[in-house]
Amino acid sequence: MTETASPHTPAYGHVDLTNCDREPIHVPGAIQPHGVLLALDPLTTETVMVSANVEATLGIPLEEAVGRPLADFVGGAAAQAIIDHVALATAREPLTLMLPGDGEGELAGRMVDVGTHVSGDRLVVEVESLERGRALPMSYRSARSAMGRLAAASTVDELTSQLAREVSAITGFDRVMVYRFDQHWNGEVVAEERREDLNPFLGLHYPATDIPAQARRLYTVNWTRLIADIGYTPVPLHPVLDPDTRAPLDLSHSTLRSVSPIHVEYLSNMGVTASMSVSLIVDEELWGLVACHHYSGPHRPSQDARAAAEFLGQVTSQMVADRERSDQREAALAAQSTLARMTARLSASSAAPLDGLVRDPDLLPLMDAGGVALCHDAQLHTAGRLPDDDVVRRIAQLLLRPSGDVVASDHLAVLDPALADHAAVAAGALCIAAGPESWLLWVRPELEQVVDWGGDPTNKLLAAQEGPDVRLSPRKSFEKWQQVVRGHSAAWESWQADAATALQTHVNGLMLQRSREQIAAAESLQRSILREQLPEVPGIDVVARYLPASTFQLGGDWWDAVEVGGGRVAFVVGDVAGHGVSAVGAMTQIRTAMRAYLFAGDDPGTCLDRLDQLMSSLIDERVATALVAVVDAEHRRVELVSAGHPLPLLFDGTTAREVPVTARPLLGLGEGHARATEVEMPAGSTLLMFSDGLMERRQVDLLAALDLLRAAGGAGPGDGPLDPWLDRLVEAVPGEKDDDTTVLAIRFA
Repeated sequence: MTETASPHTPAYGHVDLTNCDREPIHVPGAIQPHGVLLALDPLTTETVMVSANVEATLGIPLEEAVGRPLADFVGGAAAQAIIDHVALATAREPLTLMLPGDGEGELAGRMVDVGTHVSGDRLVVEVESLERGRALPMSYRSARSAMGRLAAASTVDELTSQLAREVSAITGFDRVMVYRFDQHWNGEVVAEERREDLNPFLGLHYPATDIPAQARRLYTVNWTRLIADIGYTPVPLHPVLDPDTRAPLDLSHSTLRSVSPIHVEYLSNMGVTASMSVSLIVDEELWGLVACHHYSGPHRPSQDARAAAEFLGQVTSQMVADRERSDQREAALAAQSTLARMTARLSASSAAPLDGLVRDPDLLPLMDAGGVALCHDAQLHTAGRLPDDDVVRRIAQLLLRPSGDVVASDHLAVLDPALADHAAVAAGALCIAAGPESWLLWVRPELEQVVDWGGDPTNKLLAAQEGPDVRLSPRKSFEKWQQVVRGHSAAWESWQADAATALQTHVNGLMLQRSREQIAAAESLQRSILREQLPEVPGIDVVARYLPASTFQLGGDWWDAVEVGGGRVAFVVGDVAGHGVSAVGAMTQIRTAMRAYLFAGDDPGTCLDRLDQLMSSLIDERVATALVAVVDAEHRRVELVSAGHPLPLLFDGTTAREVPVTARPLLGLGEGHARATEVEMPAGSTLLMFSDGLMERRQVDLLAALDLLRAAGGAGPGDGPLDPWLDRLVEAVPGEKDDDTTVLAIRFA
């Protein structure tokens, strides 16, 4: 339907279908013969290059044409009118002039259409004889009427149909089609106005290979292109290369630019004798073409008619953009209404936000999806039809982006061919993520399509496989060829990405609000549980610290002090695995139970064993460590019992060493028995009990951290205050604290 490439032109060598997509078609070195081209030095208006038909058209011998002023070719008055036309910045508007009648060329004494444009350092002037044929001139009134009829169209389909009618009336072509590109640059005839005896092309598709990338680029640069006579003989430029730049003249903006004999053959195979195209550009990208075909001989609408068609193409392009934006706005508003209902339900529900989201009845209709999967903390929550979990995770992995941007695909098998097996459920997907294990994914099943092609789109590839002896030429068959397209879902719209982002923002905010409420309650509970005042026991000094983690507000650390009779006090330091509200809840139960067991008079080992049984039966999948020190201050003795807890340190005034305590297994496993270790405490010695948060840091070895701790503590606090000494220990190991920390120091008099 449109230009591909040229086997040979004056500016470059042989081209066929194997390399036409790389052909520089903007510099063919030749023009069509229905006009004459003059490339001028804009400062002197002298010719630098001319088309070889300059003598036949304007009466100047070719060998004498280069270097002469514009006035020698068109006369002084016409030359001045052209220069004034360019100076008024109206160079792209057509200009109609009468050439002097005293010349010898065939244009002498005739009305002509003159087009001008700038190409590099050259002012290009193109002159054509004025032949209106059966086309009607575009007046202000007719232009306004045409725009009114276009504006009355309420849909894009109605708009393109009306455009085909308007361009047909203006240009007089036998067939006028509006040809729309898809995302892969295949084209479809979406509107058609034709002579009654012609076969319809409406609804036919044409492969992207019919219009190579460089041709599409030219369509965004020059809105119109005319081939007045398919059987023309190209007229070369003289000289072929610009004498100053030694490069061919760029004819991207030329109305006379010669086209490919391959393209001519393509059109000839369709029975076309003349053609014209008008670009439709939406948001600076080629949206489609108005393709005009003639079948009854040469046909050359005037520049005025071509300019009118181009003007209507530009108007329609803007209207298409407006219609599509309007459709997008309506869809986006509907999505916002759906989102409002969803967010209201989520906010009012007492259920966890993620559970409420997956169960919401509008989650799938919002995206017109067949299934949805939500991953949070590596756990999947799903609704609708989905492939197996491992396939869902694979799709998410392919679409996840570190930036968290929404990513969508309507053909997942392109990303991983193995996904083609799941296209019946998930041919396309849209994903938005907050992290590798936190994402929301919608999937769509394949949308099976029956596509009617204007000939088999694969025949070029088939011919290429036949070997070097087969001549590759444009398709000769334009009979309808039908293909079933599988594996693609409906395309995702931009407003759906916006809706996904808005939904993620709301759910994140709701989760943050709920989390803050839970954290506030848990912090209040934690403050009520952790003692603020230490017991006053004659013969010992006690100092304790609780420090939350740098990255978590809440943790499972705790400490306690319970009088157990006989002047003895049991000091306990514990650590429940995990962080957050659930860890605080478990810590509360464990601390309360341990305090009850101690008050009941059980020895510390029995207390830990009973606590282990309680945790294994009542607290699901929760483990903890604990260290109990029953202090007899009068006799400076300590009975130590551990359940998987870090060993305490003893600072005896000379050295710092670990106290070897035989530990029972972790609490919560439901097995093992505790054994007590008794330690004599020298006068002035200090016992340090702590949770693992005191030493554990990323990139710091535990043994190295222990050495830093001992070095910071020295031989102990001596007779000085305990608080600053304990503060030094807390800061002894550098780095970010990933866990909360409990430290308790007992100094014996």
